[in-house]
Amino acid sequence: MTIPHGSAAPAAWLAGATGLVGREIDRLWAGPGPLVRLTRRPLPARAGRVDVQVPDFLAAAAFAALPPAETAFCALGTTRAAAGSDTAFRAVDLDAVLAFARAARAAGVRRFALVSALGADAASSNLCLRTKGEAEAALEALGFETLVVARPSLLLGERDGLGQLPRPGEALAQRLSRPLVGLIPARWRPVAAADVAAALLRAMAAPSPGLQRLESAALQPARTVSR
Repeated sequence: MTIPHGSAAPAAWLAGATGLVGREIDRLWAGPGPLVRLTRRPLPARAGRVDVQVPDFLAAAAFAALPPAETAFCALGTTRAAAGSDTAFRAVDLDAVLAFARAARAAGVRRFALVSALGADAASSNLCLRTKGEAEAALEALGFETLVVARPSLLLGERDGLGQLPRPGEALAQRLSRPLVGLIPARWRPVAAADVAAALLRAMAAPSPGLQRLESAALQPARTVSR
């Protein structure tokens, strides 16, 4: 791991750079400072990027060698089907998220951004929404100066090349929603991963103290937020 020569600004950490939203954060990142990409598999080298392979986000030493940072983005996530069990799903969407957040807080990160989900609620009977809600609540308790939580609806984007298992349910929902997108209220309308990433980057570039939740309607491009 090498910090780019001449980089004076603090780094930003990104967990989940190989996912749909994480890939877009990586693509759109323009500094200041280098972007430290924490991934389980190698990524193509890019200027202004520092790559750290983390085979196990729950390992005690996983974050020991990371450079100082003021900002961190967490785009970790999976599905129950891909994980194979409730426990394995929660290990990613809750345990790994919290391990990354705690490491960031211990390293002096002041601003933290999380990709959550529409309807996240720690009291929900739905496994995904309950787990996302529990993660949000746990992050609030860590005491970041700024915590930005994005709660997108169905994510749109090209999943080819992400190395993910097929998601037939999501693919069907995308196809069915396209001709009806103008009729779907903004708060439920599918949202492009690139728009989620852009909204998070804007929020972190001009942070407000405390918790800021970006509901799905607020993640839509300005031209579509009319309902």
